[in-house]
Amino acid sequence: MLALLKIRNLALVDDLTWEPGPGFLSITGETGAGKSVIMEGISLALGERADKSVIRAGAEQCSLEAVFSLPNADALNRRLEEAGVPPCEQGELLIRRVITPTTNRQFINNSPVTLSLLRQLSSGLVDMHHPDSPRSLTSRERQLALLDAFAGAESQVNSYETAYRTWLQARRERTELEQSEAANERELDFLRHQIDEIEQAAFTQEEVATLEEHWQRAHNASRLQDAASPILALLGGDEQAVLPRLQQAVRRARELERLDPGCAVWLSPMAEAVECLDEVCAHVRDYLGSLCSDPSERAQLEQRVALFDTLRRKYGNDFSAIRDHLESCRSKLASLENREERLSELQRAEETAHGAMVKAAQLLSSRRKKAAPLLEKTFLQHAEHLGFRQALFCAQLNALPEPGPRGAEEVEFLFGPNPGEPLKPLRLIASGGELARVMLALKSALAKQDDTPLLIFDEIDANVGGEIARAVGMKMLELGRNHQVIAITHFPQVASLASHHFLISKQVSGGRSISALAEVKGRTRIAEIVRMLGASGPTAEAHARDLLRLRTSTTDR
Repeated sequence: MLALLKIRNLALVDDLTWEPGPGFLSITGETGAGKSVIMEGISLALGERADKSVIRAGAEQCSLEAVFSLPNADALNRRLEEAGVPPCEQGELLIRRVITPTTNRQFINNSPVTLSLLRQLSSGLVDMHHPDSPRSLTSRERQLALLDAFAGAESQVNSYETAYRTWLQARRERTELEQSEAANERELDFLRHQIDEIEQAAFTQEEVATLEEHWQRAHNASRLQDAASPILALLGGDEQAVLPRLQQAVRRARELERLDPGCAVWLSPMAEAVECLDEVCAHVRDYLGSLCSDPSERAQLEQRVALFDTLRRKYGNDFSAIRDHLESCRSKLASLENREERLSELQRAEETAHGAMVKAAQLLSSRRKKAAPLLEKTFLQHAEHLGFRQALFCAQLNALPEPGPRGAEEVEFLFGPNPGEPLKPLRLIASGGELARVMLALKSALAKQDDTPLLIFDEIDANVGGEIARAVGMKMLELGRNHQVIAITHFPQVASLASHHFLISKQVSGGRSISALAEVKGRTRIAEIVRMLGASGPTAEAHARDLLRLRTSTTDR
C-alpha cells in the first residue's frame, strides 16, 4: 500500500505530508480545492512526464516522495537487482523525484534512475482510474489480460508466450536460410577462394619465424660475403694468418711448461684464446657457406616474403591470425555446403516448435473457455449491485486464423445494459458513467486475482445517481478488504463508506492560495458530509449521521 506521500511546491500544494493507511479511503473537497493535485503527485512519483509548469509559482523546484509498503517484495527486489538498484528494506519501496525548470531527477531506494526505469519498476504498484480511463477496457488486449487473470492462467500464458517466441525464432531462421540462396553461392565462391589462397601458400610456423631473416641475408649476400671473407682470411687464411701463428705459439708454450710448470698459470689463457678463435673461424666458414649466392633462390625467397605480406594484409597481422581465419572459413564453408541438411534441421525444429506452441495454445484456450462463463456470472453479480439489474454480459472468444502473441483466440467483452437490446462491444458504449460501473464490476470480479496493491478511483462515480453512487461506494468498500482503495468523490454516499475520510481544502495565506489535506473525524466529518449533501440544518446533519451509521453496520457484517 501507499504508506507515505510527501509533496512540496506542486501547483497549489506548498508542503503536504500524507500517511493514507490501509483499506478504503475517500478524499473530498470543494471544486478547485486541489483534489486533482494529489493524484497528479502520485502520477509524477510513478514516472509521469513533467515540465516546469507543475512547479508552484515562486518556487525553484518541486519534489515528491512516495513510500510503498509491500507484504512481499521478492519479485520487485529481483527486478531492482537486475536494474542495479538497491532492494527494498523491510518491504518498503522509496521513490523520490525532484523537478526543476531545467532538469528532472528521480531516485528509487536513494539510487538515481532514469525516468523510463522509474516507470518500468513502478508499474504494477498503482491502478489509477479517471473518468475517461475506463476506455482502456475497450481494448481487446486488455480484456484478454483480464480474462487470463480471472482464469488464474499466468503459468499457461507464460508457457504459451515462450513456445510462441521459440516458434517465431525457428521460423525466422528457416526463412532466412531459404531466402539467402543467391547470397550463399557468392559467399561459397569467396570462401573457397580464401581457403585456396591460404592453403596453396602452405606456410608453416617454422618457415614464417625465419622467413624475414633468410630473405634479408639473401638480399644482402654480396655485402655479407665481402664483410665475412676478410675475417676468415685474417684468422686462418694461410700460415701467416693469426690463428696458425697463435697455434705455433701455443706449442712453444707447452714446451716451456714442461721445463717450468710454474709458467702454466699465465700461459694457459693463450691456449683458451686459440680455442675460441678456432671456433669463431669455424662459424665464419659455415656462415659464408650458408649465404645464398644463387639468384633463383633469392628470387624465390622474395616471392615467399611478398606472398606472406599479401596474406597478412588480407587475413591477419601474423601467422596465428591467418591460421584462425582459415579455420573460420573452413567452418563457414562446411556449414554452407551442408545447407540442405541444415535446412532440413531447421524445418524439423520449426515443426517441433509449432507443435509445442499449438499444444500450449490448446491448454491456454481450455483454461479461457472454462473461465469465460464464470467471469460472466461473477461480473453480472457485481453489476446487479451497481444498477444493471437485467444486464447481459458475454466474454466472447473468437478463434484467430493462426496463433498470435497472446494465444489462439481473442476476446470481446459484449454488454447489454438494458433488456431487449442486443449485446454490443464495450467500445460502442457511449456513456462514460456506464463504462465506469462496468470497470468497477470487473475490478470487483477480479479482486482476489488482482495483485495491484493500490487502486485509485478519481471521480469515476460522476454521471451516476445517488442510489448508484451508494452501490459504487459499497463496491469500493469490498475492494478495500483486499486492496488499498482511494476514491476522490463528490458523493456523500461514497465518502461516508470510507474507513478514513480526508478533506482537501484551499486556504489563503500571505496572499497565496494553498491546498491542505487533513483527515476528518467525528463532527468535522459530519460537517463535510453535510456540505456534500448540499443542505444544512438538523435534518441534513441527521442524514449525514445515518450515512455513517450505515457504514458501521456494513463493515460489522
